Amino acid sequence: MNICVFCSSSNAIPELYFEEARKLGKLIGDNHHEIIYGGATVGLMHTVAEAARQAGARSVGIIPESIHNRRLSSPLDHEQIITPNMRDRKYLMRKRSDAFIALPGGFGTLEEILEVITLKQLQYHNKAVVFVNTDGFYNSLFDQFERAYRDSFSKEDYKSTYFIAANSEEAMDYIHNYIPVEQASKWFDVPGPSRF
Repeated sequence: MNICVFCSSSNAIPELYFEEARKLGKLIGDNHHEIIYGGATVGLMHTVAEAARQAGARSVGIIPESIHNRRLSSPLDHEQIITPNMRDRKYLMRKRSDAFIALPGGFGTLEEILEVITLKQLQYHNKAVVFVNTDGFYNSLFDQFERAYRDSFSKEDYKSTYFIAANSEEAMDYIHNYIPVEQASKWFDVPGPSRF
């Protein structure tokens, strides 16, 4: 299975996040999966990929040219793909992957995982999507999701589009046992043809 990991590129974050990234990478390798990731030599990206490789996983780094040109791309990946922009990077990461895991991260990580959820909601794919909620990192985001459900900005049915794992073991168990569920229509009331 090809598992895409979205995560932080920061080296300044607390050690507990690196510890969880190492656990996830080891589990990916121990279970003979391939890791698809952002291809950088910094932050959780580097840590999770290195742990996966050390445990026997094949790693595919997909990195945009602008970041590659800053000499931040890993020379250790089994396959390196350099894209002209972020849009193509995200497209290839999604296309090459069978499941998605978000470790803690900043704006880029949020944008990537939320796009994957949105595409699942719109029935472009039906792959497993998991947040690893290390130390409650994503709690405020999940509170925002609950507000969206409560005020009917989103259907509560869409809680099934992602899974919240407390740790990497829970995330991998979910992926290994994942059964796709047919998604309901996004719209509360499907609009009819326009009269104009």
